[in-house]
Amino acid sequence: MDVATRAAASAPFRQVGNAAPACPADLGPHAGEPHRVALFSGNFNCVRDGANRALNRLVAHTLERGHAVRVYSPTVARPAFPPAGALVSVPSWPIPFRPEYRYAPGLPRAIAHDVRRFAPTLVHVSAPDGLGAAAIRLARAIGVPVVASVHTRFETYLEYYGLRRLRGVAEAWLRRFYGRCDAVLVPSMEVAKQLAGIGIEATHIWSRGIDPEEFHPSLRDMGWRRSVGIADHELALLFFGRLVAEKGCDAFATTIAALRNAGIPVRPLIVGDGPERLRLARRLPDAVFTGHLAGFALGRAVASADILLNPSLTETFGNVTLEAMASGLPVVAADVPVNRVLIECGRSGLLVSPGLVPAYSEGVRRLIAEPDLRRTLSDGALASAMNFNWSRTLNAVLRAYGNASVTPVR
Repeated sequence: MDVATRAAASAPFRQVGNAAPACPADLGPHAGEPHRVALFSGNFNCVRDGANRALNRLVAHTLERGHAVRVYSPTVARPAFPPAGALVSVPSWPIPFRPEYRYAPGLPRAIAHDVRRFAPTLVHVSAPDGLGAAAIRLARAIGVPVVASVHTRFETYLEYYGLRRLRGVAEAWLRRFYGRCDAVLVPSMEVAKQLAGIGIEATHIWSRGIDPEEFHPSLRDMGWRRSVGIADHELALLFFGRLVAEKGCDAFATTIAALRNAGIPVRPLIVGDGPERLRLARRLPDAVFTGHLAGFALGRAVASADILLNPSLTETFGNVTLEAMASGLPVVAADVPVNRVLIECGRSGLLVSPGLVPAYSEGVRRLIAEPDLRRTLSDGALASAMNFNWSRTLNAVLRAYGNASVTPVR
């Protein structure tokens, strides 16, 4: 049993942070009925990724609007970042082969009592795991609606870990899980269509936003590039995100080899971290690995690249693609439905045949050979990214909260 598991198991529950459970009377005067949201997450701040960054933004925004939120999630001894709002630690254990993530099998009695004491007006589940399923049962018991948000297409990950045969089982579980929710939020209509294909009905769109102060072309820094070993004549090809198999690490490394075999002076710039780092480092020994970055350092690193290559076929939204676009980078990405939400091919990026290394390398080579196209895509990417506004999309979630009502059990 590791440190985090022992800590979580040593007490009925553990709150991370100073905020105490609020009661309705604590909120004071408020126009309209305030929400009281019990949010259940599989990873609220254990590891930095696009899903939990969005959830933390949502919690902060909801609190700023005068509502109450209490979060229930596995925790670790050294979280990736401080949580937004009050966070209650739920007993959990590391997931095999992916120990940076944790699994909470259910909702212990003491934590269920804490939820009841908080008196939520709705339950928000953000992962289709044991904790989420237990939260749905509790919501039914206390008579409040359940809102689910889809952040990850877990069923698409299985083939990357030799578990393709389990996809049907996984899809059946997802149908049952989301079918018991009163509202299901997805990042785009494309994801709604994909889920409909496996029998899951989405009810609302929760898109994503961009922070123009964190991601902007003005943060490009040639001095920083030189300081990390990228020569001025080299093309810095960016991989941005979690270093895990399902994000296309193998395709990225193979594309670098293909470009170098063609005589192109390309330097891999890898922003992020994860279990595939050692394997990537063996294949790309001269790559620049920044590890996890945040704030100004993250924006500077992304803007200082030349092109983003995103070979992932499993994205649910593509936060890193949007952030690179906001940084003014031309993007070469797999032509899958999710990427078409963000990229108009030939105007704000290039979409190429998914999973084919020759297509990825040819897309990069085309941008090198056609500087005018590269500038056009850079300008188009920036303009498109500015259409994604965090306040607007988070307010859409609050409206979904307000519209949620308990539906008959399915």
